[in-house]
Amino acid sequence: MSVEMELCGVRVRYGPLEALHGVDLPVPAGTATVLLGRNGSGRTTVLRALAGAVRPSAGRVLWRGADVTRLPAHLRARRGLCFVPDRRAVYTTLTVAENLRLAGDAGAALDAYPELRPLLSRRAGTLSGGERRMLAVSRALARPRPPRVVLVDEPALGMSPAVAARTYALLGALCARGTALVTAEQRLPGGLPRGTLVHELRRGSVVFSGEAAEAAVRRPGGPTGGAAAGRAG
Repeated sequence: MSVEMELCGVRVRYGPLEALHGVDLPVPAGTATVLLGRNGSGRTTVLRALAGAVRPSAGRVLWRGADVTRLPAHLRARRGLCFVPDRRAVYTTLTVAENLRLAGDAGAALDAYPELRPLLSRRAGTLSGGERRMLAVSRALARPRPPRVVLVDEPALGMSPAVAARTYALLGALCARGTALVTAEQRLPGGLPRGTLVHELRRGSVVFSGEAAEAAVRRPGGPTGGAAAGRAG
């Protein structure tokens, strides 16, 4: 499989704290990649480094072999990268309809999440956590062309089990169209496509890399359902 993006020896510092300690991490094209770890493990920082939201203090970020370490986030977005953070992922002062228009194909987003139809005139800041998460994830689904890279921090946060399962199916369908998908999770979710890769982080370092089946054996209980994924904080 070809590598779409890659972290090579990346270190990230927040003031005196080093959040990533020389992380090497490939992101294959057309494949789902899960970053597992507790809060503070570095999984969110990996997403931010890939997205260009933080600049590494050392190491390189590659995109199809080209060095994009210093390429700002908005230019990565123009190249086809979609980043859905866990917080502040929607424009809270705009309505649901206005958020969807900014995302692209509002019809595609509403097909994915018909629950949003009755909420179109409401401001995004008044939505529940699960509704706001549906609106945020729809950014990755509403583009006229599939993004080359989709990064989502805890996709199912606050969602019901049924909506969480649908969300992972929708994101998995992007992989079938060639998109490189990376999600950050506290627990291994169910419903991800075959061939999903898992990297477990602990204190800013990768401590395990392998396929989802191997990761499930390492972590008691195996993949979680949508409800557990949705409740993860």
